[in-house]
Order: sequence, then C-alpha cells, then structure tokens
Amino acid sequence: MGDHAPRGGAVLTTVGAASPTENAAALEAGRLLFAAECRFLYGVAKLDQLPEASLPEVAFVGRSNVGKSSLINALTGRKSLARTSQSPGHTRQLNFFSLADRLLLVDMPGYGYAKASRKDAASWQALARDYLRGRQTLRRLCLLIDARHGPKESDRDMMTLLDQAAVTFQIVLTKADKCGAAGLAAAREAALGEVAKHPAGHPEVLVTSALDARGIPELRAAIAALASPG
Repeated sequence: MGDHAPRGGAVLTTVGAASPTENAAALEAGRLLFAAECRFLYGVAKLDQLPEASLPEVAFVGRSNVGKSSLINALTGRKSLARTSQSPGHTRQLNFFSLADRLLLVDMPGYGYAKASRKDAASWQALARDYLRGRQTLRRLCLLIDARHGPKESDRDMMTLLDQAAVTFQIVLTKADKCGAAGLAAAREAALGEVAKHPAGHPEVLVTSALDARGIPELRAAIAALASPG
C-alpha cells in the first residue's frame, strides 16, 4: 500500500491557515461535535473480531506513557471515558467509541514500553499493525508524542509503518503544560522536521495539554473535519 496516496490526506482544512471566519466555524464545529454523546462500543483483541467498517475512524496511538487516555478524556469532556492508569501499557486492545454516531474514535495500544510479557506486547502490536494496514475507513491517525522528549526511535518506526500503510497521520504533542516556552518550541520544530520526511504526514503539528486544555479546541476542529455529515 505504500505507493498509494494516504487515506484522508486532502480532507482537513487546517485551523490557522484559513480566514478568521473559517477558523471560527471550524472551532465551533469541533465544539459541537465533541459536546455530543460519546459512548464505548466495543474492544477488539483479535483482528477477526472487527465489525464491518462503516463510519469514518480517527485513531490515537503513541508511546505507552504519552498521556493518550487523558487526552481522549479531555477531548470528549469526560473524566473516565478512556481508562487511565499509573502503569504504562494499560490499553491492551483496540477500543472503539462512537462520537455522535458520526465518527468512531479508536484508542490503540501504546508502544515502546508495557508492563507485560514480551509475548503479550508482541500480540498487541501485531493487532495494531494489522488494523492500520487494512482499515479503509481509518481517516487519520493522531500520533501522540510527549512534548518533553520529542520524537523517539519507536515514533519514527511508527511513521514509517504509516507511510507503508498509506494512513495519514498528524503529530499531536502532549503534556505541553510540563514544558517551558523554549522546550516546547524545540519539540515542535523537531516534530515538524520528522513529518517532512514522511509522505503520510500531515504538515500541521498540534500542541496540546490535557491538564490546561491547550490545543484541545484545535484538535477537536481537525477531527470534526473528518466526521460524516450530521
């Protein structure tokens, strides 16, 4: 699939690149979408358990301690929609959530470190790879990277896999509240440099914090642009 154009690559109108009126409309569309009901549908531990694809899907993935569940909860305004844990590697399956019956959010297993056996970790990662390579309704993958550390080798491996699978990905820096201005600027520049190397990469890097809601409206707007019409 590596020679195909990334799925969903031309759909998003970038917030900030449009007129003020268009930006305001995009932000409001994101707010309204994420104010709607979001409910857990199912967890998938094996690829043959996946139901038939229907609604557009936006997935979230990153290193096991990147704050993925906290970000999903911040986006949806719900404290415990995605389960958080003090131990990295808590998500062990593909968890699907329906957002307003217009979009599916997919919480994927983390990579890089997991408090589990190598056999279990390998099984989860195989599931994630198979999902990325075969899901035609997957419109975008939000690749979460800790702003304090920047892209790691495991993140670069994931970007290469996404190129091969022709899945458009957008880097979302997390935990921005834990960085100073200089460190945050450096992390963003590093992420932009990595994206430029990958044909499946979306050119905009978003900076977020689940704690102080920084960047949450912009990420909601980016996701709302990929949802089916209401």
